[in-house]
Amino acid sequence: MVDIREVPEADIDRALELAYLVFNDRPEKEGRERHHALLERCSRIGAYDGDVLVGFMAAHDFRLSVPGADLPCPGLTFVSVAPTHRRRGVLTALMAEQLRRAAAAASPLAALWASEAAIYGRFGYGGATTGVTIEIDSTRPLPLRIAPDRRPLRLVAPDEALAVIGPFHEAARAVRAGRPTRSAERWSQEWLAEQDEEDEELSPPRIIVLGDPGEPIAGYVLYRTKPEDDSGPVRTPGLVRVEELEADTPAVAAALWECLAALDLTGRVTAWGRPADDPLLHFAADRDQVRVTAQFPALWLRLVDVRAALTGRSWAAPVELVLELTDVRLPANAGRFRLKAGPDGAAYENARAAPDLTLDVRELAACYLGGTRVVELVASGLVDEHTRGAAAALDAALRTDLLPHTSDEF
Repeated sequence: MVDIREVPEADIDRALELAYLVFNDRPEKEGRERHHALLERCSRIGAYDGDVLVGFMAAHDFRLSVPGADLPCPGLTFVSVAPTHRRRGVLTALMAEQLRRAAAAASPLAALWASEAAIYGRFGYGGATTGVTIEIDSTRPLPLRIAPDRRPLRLVAPDEALAVIGPFHEAARAVRAGRPTRSAERWSQEWLAEQDEEDEELSPPRIIVLGDPGEPIAGYVLYRTKPEDDSGPVRTPGLVRVEELEADTPAVAAALWECLAALDLTGRVTAWGRPADDPLLHFAADRDQVRVTAQFPALWLRLVDVRAALTGRSWAAPVELVLELTDVRLPANAGRFRLKAGPDGAAYENARAAPDLTLDVRELAACYLGGTRVVELVASGLVDEHTRGAAAALDAALRTDLLPHTSDEF
């Protein structure tokens, strides 16, 4: 029987050793120091077998953009169970304690990135956003179907970048749901770190912004480069790896993509974790040159307090439905409830009437930000529709102009 308790700062190194064991990782000194500093700022839960730490979980203190609001949302990270204690209920105990703490802190949501997608659904997490990887063949100019914004582009030094692009990023969070807050420490240690943690051959971060001098910027791109490699039998062209691109209009985005594709001594642009509705995929004139090479579930979301989550977001259209909800981990969420929502707000109360939809909290979480359609889950056999048109009505109310998205892997 393990004991679930707080992990003191004195045990952070032990927690890191456990995580490195589980994830088959061995960072250098700089990486270990960065992880240690990160965990100092997180809440930490451990599973102890006697004095031995055999399970660990940490959580960032985030707020998450949801339609029309910003809600508290702990972000789980470093979830680890020792190989000697797998299938003994350690992860279940850790997750139960984390959910208890989130509920006690009045956090209606919790989120994570799943290293193994098969694990977290049984704890009520649903894949709420989708990311795509885009690759551009930049050995030739990038033709576009719209005119790029021709205001000036300029480079910003990494040590000045946060003051310039940080406010723009924060404003952009409100435009798309699913985006966690970023502290100054996360900016400096992750996005603007001199060396990429996973690829030492990549350059330091480069930041290009667009906008007239003296005026607020209209967009930015943060990227790293890698020189061509002609040492093998096949030459690998120079790479531009886009870390983040934000723009307030399609024309600004077009200018930034055009600039990236024209960088000297490179022949390939890759952008991981872009939104599935990225405008580039529409305004690129040659889709053979701009390809989606991967698509994957990104942010996994858990509704800790369903009533607070549903009444805390905005709604695109009126809807009134009775939901039969199951939640084996948090029984307070389970039952039959009437959802009455619209542009003026929402109410979510106990109901006795027959349900219009029956679903698990996992499926509701997947649909909550508007990134998964309820009708698709009905068609997949994961949601039962008892009243014809109920799923479509709920989709219309949950709808957002832009798909939810984040590239903030944590």
